[in-house]
Amino acid sequence: MGELAQHLVNGLSLGAIYALIALGYTMVYGVLEFINFAHSEIFVVGAFVGVEILLALRAAGVLEVFSPFLVLLVVLLLGMLASGLLAVTVERVAYRPLRGAPRLIPLISAIGISFFLQDAIRLTESIWRNAFNLVYPTMEPLNRRFELTETIDISVKALVVIAAALVMLWALHVLVNRTKIGTAIRAVAEDQAAASLMGINVNRIISLTFLIGGAMGGAAGVLFGVQYGLINPYSGFIPGLKAFTAAVLGGIGNIPGAMVGGLVLGLLEAFAAAYLSLLTGGAFGAEYKDIFAFSVLILILIFRPKGLLGEVVRERA
Repeated sequence: MGELAQHLVNGLSLGAIYALIALGYTMVYGVLEFINFAHSEIFVVGAFVGVEILLALRAAGVLEVFSPFLVLLVVLLLGMLASGLLAVTVERVAYRPLRGAPRLIPLISAIGISFFLQDAIRLTESIWRNAFNLVYPTMEPLNRRFELTETIDISVKALVVIAAALVMLWALHVLVNRTKIGTAIRAVAEDQAAASLMGINVNRIISLTFLIGGAMGGAAGVLFGVQYGLINPYSGFIPGLKAFTAAVLGGIGNIPGAMVGGLVLGLLEAFAAAYLSLLTGGAFGAEYKDIFAFSVLILILIFRPKGLLGEVVRERA
């Protein structure tokens, strides 16, 4: 039972990161019915902004002066800002001119932007630091562990990741469902032409949607770096695919669905890593945990294409 509780915490921290990334996919799809496959790299940009700020603070000798929680908050906000602005730029340059084109064309554009951003990050870091595998500076108070029982201990870092993700998920839910901006986003998602006739600036709302989704991805990037330590320009590929799986699992376009899908997928992966070898008699080890993510995606697409919380949308006469 002690191991079970430990794996539960690990799964929740991983699932919280997946949920934040999945929100970027699901918000864009909810408004434009388009999968932004460059979102993985927007997530990585947030991670690199975070590590560069932390490395600069450490080089200046001030990283140990301030509270690590205050430093993490500032880094989190700056990572969200950078990724959000990048997402708006990508939408304006690569997606808006193709808005009326067949859906395959903006999808190809998204893949192209993804490769461009990967190589841009690699080039920038190679010139700036002569390396693009960067390690997040450790902040000792975040590495402390609370021993709940003799067999259960929880790191402060994991608790911070879970708490920060849940706060942001709750804030986004409130924004979308209880504010005028959220009403405008939902109106544009429902019918762009009707929303425009009602005085809503559709282009501005779409840009705002990319800003919010990109900011969630940037926050996930910073939290991912803090939690796992090592990042590189390709760190977003697998988490991005799994977050997309989480979005489909919960119901693509559904914000609570992205939350549920991310947490469920994180728990499945954590338990698979812990118990897969035991359940298969050693035939499969923890390295096969990734098959769970993509097996779930295939099964969901076959048996429930709308996802766990997705709804069937009927055509209006």
